[in-house]
Order: sequence, then C-alpha cells, then structure tokens
Amino acid sequence: MRIGIFGTGGMADALGTQWARAGHDLVVSGRSDPAALAGRLGAATGTWRETAAFADVLLLAIPAGAIGDVLAAAGPLPGKVLVDCTNDPGLTGTPVASRIVTDAHVVKAFNLAHVDVWRMTPPVFDGRPLSVPLCGDDPAALEAVSTLVRDVGAKPVRAGGLDRAALLEATAAFAIGLWFAGEDAQAILTPVS
Repeated sequence: MRIGIFGTGGMADALGTQWARAGHDLVVSGRSDPAALAGRLGAATGTWRETAAFADVLLLAIPAGAIGDVLAAAGPLPGKVLVDCTNDPGLTGTPVASRIVTDAHVVKAFNLAHVDVWRMTPPVFDGRPLSVPLCGDDPAALEAVSTLVRDVGAKPVRAGGLDRAALLEATAAFAIGLWFAGEDAQAILTPVS
C-alpha cells in the first residue's frame, strides 16, 4: 500500500515503523524537517501536496490545531483514505474528527493507545491482541485501515460511522485522564468471561 504520513512525531514514527516493516511504501511530510524520520523508515520525503498525491492512505499524525492548515496545503484528496489518529490535548469539547473538512474518506483509528503501544511488536496483552476501534463511513476505506491495523499485529473493530468518532475521542480523553492520574484504565473495561 502507498502510505503518506502527515507528521514527524511519535505516532508517525511508531506506526510508520510498523508499516515499513510490513512492506508498505511510505512518504513523509511534516511541519518540521521530515528527513530524519524518513531516513529511519526508508521512506521518501515530500511536501504536503506531494505526499497526498503519492498516497492511497494518509495518516494524519499532527497536532489537532494544525489540521486545517495542513489539509489546505495538501490540496484536494478525492478518493484518498485519511486516517485520523489525533486527539485534542486541550480537551476543548469539540471533536477533532468533526473539524476535519476534506473530500477524503476519513477513518478515526489508533487514537486510544499510547504511542509506546504502537512500538510493540505485536501489541498483545495477556495473550490478547490489542483491539483498535475504527469509525468511518466508506467500506473500502475501512477495509484499507483494517489491513493497516492487522499489519501492526492488532485486531480491527468496526465501531460505526464517522459520526461515532466523537465517542472515541471522548473515550481517549477519559482514559488518558485516568492514566495520568495513576489509575489502571484497562481494569475498568474488564473482559467478559
């Protein structure tokens, strides 16, 4: 698969590393110089627009506040799959996914786990692979992102349409708040025996 990565931070690095290992072709662009990350991934670099033109799937791994500017610089994205792994650290109450204005097929995914989880090969806990909820409206886009989830060793879980992305973002805000308070958020969602 041809994957464009918008961003050069931890999520771009962790997921990009996994996808490079799986044999995907990558191009990286960023607000800071993408050369170091691209070098680690064996990827090319490009402008926002060049990266968008190259990719079938784009990973949106930038701060929530930069989304509008980056998507404007990337230009039209008809037929592209845009994977939104962002969370709003300001917890403004306005869902990130609802602020994305694009003609791409947006899929909310990869936002519930800490970046270090995405560096695990594979992310398995007590013998169970990590489940990754996906919210999106386009079946082909959901299938493409499901492939990328499986490529990191996790299990894709269809969680409804893009209108449900706000629930994923609220879940992230809730769980991350507990983790930072020193609580075991995983213990809240106990498995059914």
